[in-house]
Amino acid sequence: MSDLSSKNILVIQTAFIGDTILASSFLRALKVQFPEAKLHFFLRKGNESVIQGLETVHKVWIWDKNGGKTKNLLKLISQMRETKFDMVFNLHRHFNSGLVTAMMRSPLKVGFRQNPLSFFYDQKVNHQIPHFEGSVLWHEVQRNLLLLKKVCPELEIDQDATSYPPELPLLEKHFDKISPYAQGSYFVMAPASVWFTKAWSESKYQALADKLTQVGKVYLIGSPDDVALCERIRNHHPQIEVLAGKLSLLDSAALMKKALRVFVNDSAPLHLASAVGAKMTAIFCSTIKDFGYFPLSKEAKVIEVQEKLSCRPCGLHGKKSCPLEHFDCSEKISIERVFKTVDV
Repeated sequence: MSDLSSKNILVIQTAFIGDTILASSFLRALKVQFPEAKLHFFLRKGNESVIQGLETVHKVWIWDKNGGKTKNLLKLISQMRETKFDMVFNLHRHFNSGLVTAMMRSPLKVGFRQNPLSFFYDQKVNHQIPHFEGSVLWHEVQRNLLLLKKVCPELEIDQDATSYPPELPLLEKHFDKISPYAQGSYFVMAPASVWFTKAWSESKYQALADKLTQVGKVYLIGSPDDVALCERIRNHHPQIEVLAGKLSLLDSAALMKKALRVFVNDSAPLHLASAVGAKMTAIFCSTIKDFGYFPLSKEAKVIEVQEKLSCRPCGLHGKKSCPLEHFDCSEKISIERVFKTVDV
């Protein structure tokens, strides 16, 4: 354990909300190594709710991309330079996060070699996808911890990724918000994704929801943009309720925690469910578990197409449509296989 009494450390993660949630595991490990240090976190606007309020975090710096993305970034960099950071850890691999790292007045900058501005770093780590240690597949949380190991060589990284669950700043108010819904047996489904090919087919979610109502109530969650999709899946079924657009991310996480089981795609709700240790079934369509973003809940189950498809994965991220127009990575996952993950 190292001592940085009254010093400042900056952690940067400007990617998607799921990546931001996973960064909480890094913050917790960092705080163990430097318990007296003040941890600052840099993220993009819209992601702050899953970090702001964590006990490990002293200050959150929020980059607003609206109304002048570059102008706002440079203004924020100028403000941040007034704080002397003794260390900077960049968990992201894109140019803008590299620019923030390079511009900080810090004697030690650590990040992934794949960042285009990594030549400004003092310590670099190779970001491997997939990443295997022997026969063990590593998760993104373990890849991130390799950055900390560069500074703290004595750090031992557990081979079991579930040892590093993310955390959320959940409060009693979030459980109060969902208490009217968390009565009796219920399931939670998050059927949407920013990327079409990451989401299991709408018709399959609809059929699954119908089957789940034999066991308990079904809640459909998501953003306001997902309401129309959720309403189609609901299809006027009295035991299915659409809460998309009505709950915040943290409210949704609280609802997941108490559910019989949560059904998600390879998207942000998966990591929300991991953070509360929810029983979950994660359905991977065009992306694969080997990318290292699989669920970290102890009672999680991953469903992927059993047949080997030459076209899968079709990319590191999802696509707006199936490049081959058949979407077999979704269509060949049966409703019955997913339903059988329910413990009743």
